[in-house]
Amino acid sequence: MSRLAQTHGLTEVQREILSTVRDFVDKEILPVATELEHRDEYPQQIVDGLKELGLFGLMIPEEYGGLGESLLTYALCVEEIARGWMSVSGIINTHFIVAYMLKQHGTEEQKEYFLPRMAAGEVRGAFSMSEPALGSDVSAITSKAVRDGDEYVLTGQKMWLTNGGTSTLVAVLVRSDEGHPEGTAPHRSMTTFLVEKEPGFGEVRPGLTIPGKIDKMGYKGVDTTELIMDGLRIPANRVLGGTTGRGFYQMMDGVEVGRVNVAARGCGVAQRAFELGVSYAQQRHTFGKQIAQHQAIQFKLAEMATKVEAAHAMMVNAARKKDSGERNDLEAGMAKYLASEYCKEVVEDAFRIHGGYGFSKEYEIERLYREAPMLLIGEGTAEIQKMIIGRRLLEEYRLQV
Repeated sequence: MSRLAQTHGLTEVQREILSTVRDFVDKEILPVATELEHRDEYPQQIVDGLKELGLFGLMIPEEYGGLGESLLTYALCVEEIARGWMSVSGIINTHFIVAYMLKQHGTEEQKEYFLPRMAAGEVRGAFSMSEPALGSDVSAITSKAVRDGDEYVLTGQKMWLTNGGTSTLVAVLVRSDEGHPEGTAPHRSMTTFLVEKEPGFGEVRPGLTIPGKIDKMGYKGVDTTELIMDGLRIPANRVLGGTTGRGFYQMMDGVEVGRVNVAARGCGVAQRAFELGVSYAQQRHTFGKQIAQHQAIQFKLAEMATKVEAAHAMMVNAARKKDSGERNDLEAGMAKYLASEYCKEVVEDAFRIHGGYGFSKEYEIERLYREAPMLLIGEGTAEIQKMIIGRRLLEEYRLQV
């Protein structure tokens, strides 16, 4: 039988890219992922390998030194990488959201300055939207930018910044009331700033501090941080797109790409959990036969494989819709919601198949069990996805009276 989660209609170039990434995952990521994860160690050697493969420039146009590939190609690569270790896919995700936002919304000067270096992996991107008291209510952002001549002065605290320490470019969403009279809708008075910084922790440029890594249950290796701005001065030419007040829409466009990415990560983790479950079920014996021969285990394997296939199909559909230039918030929301929920369920079933050994850190499924929950909240909770889906459905099925 063919491997689960196959994608039909790919070009020869896409198949070659995926084959290369799959080989890299099998040889360079899977053998070391659990050990690095338990040490919470940044996978520098793996990241260097991804740089050599050109993956940091995968979706960046060829005119800026990238490979000019589609969101679908990127999502399928993310699926493969997450199958090896989800944290590695997180390292490239925020980078690509920033690159995508620059490609779609940046000025020509901004594109020419940043994109070639991002494609080469010399500049690593991160994006910052959330705040300590924010949750899912983006309109409640309190960090702000105040114009001062040819500069803006940024003040505030941001939260849950993936690649906060290792990145050198952060797209930061803040409130900027300049040119927006009192009473303007909150989402119309937000601006995205392109903030360059040094990698590391502490004060990484005057007025900008990255306090340190947040200690997390899972999703280790990748650095997740806070970002504190206190009188941070940014030139006016580092407003994304050159015009204030467009930040919310720019970020939401990037988040749609991010939701496809999270869906792809869910697919990859679920696929790996299935592989571990079906393998262990054929190695473990009870009552004189493989546990895979027990009907109860076969039922679990059947349900797990079906969920892997369904999530993959929805993720591919959402990516292809975005690549076509059409609005895809409905499809991205559905894909992210289904893939993250199914991922959690498939991982738990694989954990159950392992029995007591699943609770041991010697077995890979223990790591997956701690990683899957992050996907339930990343790029918007299940509740947020359902709100988006419900509103879009009512738009599509509005009664004509």
